[in-house]
Amino acid sequence: MPEKPRIFLDANVIFSALYSSKGAPNAILEAYLDGRLGVVVSRQVLEEIIANIHKKRPDLLPRLYFFLEQAPFEIQPDPSAEEVAQWAKVINPPDAPILAAAIAAGSDFLVTGNTTHFTPEVARKAKLSILTPAQFMQHLVGRPQKRE
Repeated sequence: MPEKPRIFLDANVIFSALYSSKGAPNAILEAYLDGRLGVVVSRQVLEEIIANIHKKRPDLLPRLYFFLEQAPFEIQPDPSAEEVAQWAKVINPPDAPILAAAIAAGSDFLVTGNTTHFTPEVARKAKLSILTPAQFMQHLVGRPQKRE
């Protein structure tokens, strides 16, 4: 029986899930809470989420903190400067730390809403499946479910 997928979530996916209880980002967090997948993020992702919520929607901070207390993500250390520099040759430099962290984490998937920079070409060069939240949910729904 296949293990549950281990996904690296970009900050935009988590922010979207906290913002709306509808759509694929929220479905991903629900699948995580249900134990159907593992979620890993970097410290940078957590810092970005908190900064964006402070700036754009401070009313979501209690929801974020409640979620993190109930179901904390696995935290991947931020990548080294050398790792970031290596991947900055492949992707928009501000996105290189996210790509490097997802690769270092050994993630099965990197899930992001940023299709401008996380392109199929980047995925090919990184040898990593990079999907939008909707694409990931299609993949997850197509997987056989564990029977208990």
